[in-house]
Amino acid sequence: MEELVYASATKLAEAIRAKKISSSEVVSAHLRSIERVNPKLNAVVQLAADAAMARAKKADEALSRGETWGPLHGVPVTIKDGWETEGIVSTGGTAGRASYIPAKDATIVARMRSAGAIIVGKTNVPELSLTNETDNAVYGRTNNPYDLSRTPGGSGGGEAAIIAAGGSPLDIGCDAGGSIRLPSHFCGIAGIKPTTGLVPMTGYFPFPTGVRAQLTAAGPMARAVEDLVLTLPLIMGVDWRDPVVVPRLFDDPSRVDLRTVHVAFYVDNGIIPPTAETATVVRKAASVLENEGMAVEEARPPGLQESSELFSSLMGADSGAEVDAALQLAGTREMSPWLKRRREALIGREFSGFDFSRLLSRLDAFRGSMLSFLEHYHAIICPVNASPALPHHTSYDGDNIHRFSDAQAYNLTGWPCAVVRGGTSSEGLPIGVQVVARPWGESIALALAARLEAVLGGWRPPNTGVF
Repeated sequence: MEELVYASATKLAEAIRAKKISSSEVVSAHLRSIERVNPKLNAVVQLAADAAMARAKKADEALSRGETWGPLHGVPVTIKDGWETEGIVSTGGTAGRASYIPAKDATIVARMRSAGAIIVGKTNVPELSLTNETDNAVYGRTNNPYDLSRTPGGSGGGEAAIIAAGGSPLDIGCDAGGSIRLPSHFCGIAGIKPTTGLVPMTGYFPFPTGVRAQLTAAGPMARAVEDLVLTLPLIMGVDWRDPVVVPRLFDDPSRVDLRTVHVAFYVDNGIIPPTAETATVVRKAASVLENEGMAVEEARPPGLQESSELFSSLMGADSGAEVDAALQLAGTREMSPWLKRRREALIGREFSGFDFSRLLSRLDAFRGSMLSFLEHYHAIICPVNASPALPHHTSYDGDNIHRFSDAQAYNLTGWPCAVVRGGTSSEGLPIGVQVVARPWGESIALALAARLEAVLGGWRPPNTGVF
C-alpha cells in the first residue's frame, strides 16, 4: 500500500490514465491509510468515504469509455476545512458552524473537482484559521506525524500532517501569516504561497477583506514539488467574485534557465536567530544552487528586521473587530481558548484613524524597500521558521512568536514563496527551506524548489513506529 499512498498526485494521475491502476484502488488505499494514521493525528475531521468510492467508480467507468475529467482524473485529495465544500460539513474550526453544510463549493474546490480530483475528506484548522497551531473547540488538536508531542503548525496543520503521513497526496492551503509554509516546514512537505491575487479566495471562511486581503494567498500543498506545478495552474485565475485576483498565465517552471538566476540568501532575519541546524540547512541549500552554476550571494533585504512588529501591528490594529465579526457571522458565542490567547498576543492599544493611516504608509514603504532589493536578485533563499516544529501550545510563549517572522515578512510583500524539505534536526524533525521570488515569479520559485528537492531529497516518510 505504501507505494500508492506515498506516490505523488502527478504519478497517481499518470498511472490511472494509463490504466495501470484504477481510481477505486487508489482511493481505497488512501482511505485505509487515513484509517490507520488518523487516530494518532486527528488531521482528517470529516471523512467522505462512501461518496469518494462512488466517485472513483464513476471515474473508472468514464476512463473505460475513453473519457477523462482532467489532469487529476480519479486522484484522491483532501480539502482544508476553511474551504466551503458542497455536501460536507465545513466548520472553519469554529463552534457556530459545527454542523454547517455548504450548498456550493468554494471556487478552488469546484476547480479541483473539474480537474478530476476526488475529495476523500476535510482537514483540521485552528479556529477561523487564525493561529499558528491547529487546535479548535470543534475537533480538538492535530498532532505532528514526526513527533506527536509537537504541533504540525497552522493554519494548514491538518492538511500538512495527513499529506506527510500518506493519507492524501494533495490539499489546498491559505496563507495570511505562514499558514501554508509553516505547516509544510514543520511536516517536511512541499507548499507554495503564490503571489497575492493569483488564486481566488472565494468560499473561504472567513473571507479575507481589507488589509488581510492584501496579505493572503491560496496555494497547493503536497509531498512533491511536481504536484505544486501540476495544481497551481488548475486553481489560479479570475473567478469574477474575488476582487483581488488578476488575470495571469502560468509560466512553466521547466522553461526557467537556472544558469541565469541570481540568488540572495540569509540565515538570520535580524529579529530572532535560527537554530544552528536551521542555519546549516539554509546554507547547504544555497551551496546546492551555487554548485548548479547560479550566482549566489549572502545578502539580506534592508529593513527586514521591522517586519515582525509591522505584521503584528497590522493584525491587531482593529483591536479584534474582524475576529469578533467572523465569530458573530458564524454564530459562535465564545471563542476557543487558543484563539483567545492568540488575540491577546496581537491586540495592543487601539489605533486612531491617523495611526492606521501611518501604519499603511509604513507597509507601503516596507514593500518598496523590499522590492528595491529584488532589483538585483531573482530569488531569496532563507529559513521558513527559526526552528523546527514546536511542542504543542508553546507558540506564544516568550520569544516564540517571533520565530514565525521569517514567513510573515513575505505576506507583507505579497511575493510568491515555495517551501521544500532541506534537512532534518537532531530530534528527527523536518527542516524546510523557503524559496522567495519576485512578484509573479512562481515559475522561478518552483524551479529552484524542484532543484533543491532533487539534490536534498525532499519529503521523507515519518517513522512508522509513531503509528
